[in-house]
Amino acid sequence: MDFLKSRVIRVVMVVGILSVVASAGNFNRDFEITWGDGRAKILNNGQLLTLSLDKTSGSGFKSKNQYLFGKIDMQLKLVPGNSAGTVTAYYLSSLGSAHDEIDFEFLGNLSGDPYILHTNVFTQGKGNREQQFYLWFDPTKDFHTYSVLWNPHTIIFFVDGTPIREFKNFESNGIAFPKSQPMWIYSSLWNADDWATRGGLVKTDWTQAPFTASYTNFNAQACIWYSGSSSCSKNPSNSSWLTQSLDTTGQARIKWVQKNYMIYNYCTDTKRFPQGFPPECSFA
Repeated sequence: MDFLKSRVIRVVMVVGILSVVASAGNFNRDFEITWGDGRAKILNNGQLLTLSLDKTSGSGFKSKNQYLFGKIDMQLKLVPGNSAGTVTAYYLSSLGSAHDEIDFEFLGNLSGDPYILHTNVFTQGKGNREQQFYLWFDPTKDFHTYSVLWNPHTIIFFVDGTPIREFKNFESNGIAFPKSQPMWIYSSLWNADDWATRGGLVKTDWTQAPFTASYTNFNAQACIWYSGSSSCSKNPSNSSWLTQSLDTTGQARIKWVQKNYMIYNYCTDTKRFPQGFPPECSFA
């Protein structure tokens, strides 16, 4: 399995003071289309955004703000039908070779086959922490909510409020954790038929183009980065997510998802790590 993937060129944007926000999103206000030559559209007075992909180009967008910690929600409806070879990426990322990143990537499928949800966490430029899941619903029929909780203690991935993965802060054990680099939110729809579907065996059927993914109901309870100082600590009543962790119910749900729907876990891939698993696997 090839986990090396090309990524969208990230545009530098200078911003600066942290402030707590909790607001229903408007795509005109919160995001900008970054590439695609008209293939990305903001519709319904900023309440809907669509990305499309054809043989010439895909498309993408990014947030106007950077965030340093937050609870980020987005509803997506993925490319329907034969989407083999396509990838819908939705992620947070900083810039540079030592960047931090938190990934949702949705790998397209042949009609009737399930999508694969690919997740990853990068710290200081180091990734290789892939976990993959099937979903327990058809993500092309309706909008579903994909969320990231990112605070100084943990990163938790959620699908429709159900936790599917956690990456805890184990800095005390020498494991880097994303906590000092603010990140933008990105999303893109692009052709990855060299690796995405069955390791690149199934190619994109361009007779099905254009492929379209849709987005709505963005919501951020988060710290917006402006100039290096944080108001999150000054407003604790509005930022309970800064100390949130999984309760007993959440821990049981994450075990249920991983038992029934996880299809790849880097922490169990002995062929990939013959000399021993990455250190965080011992504490997961």
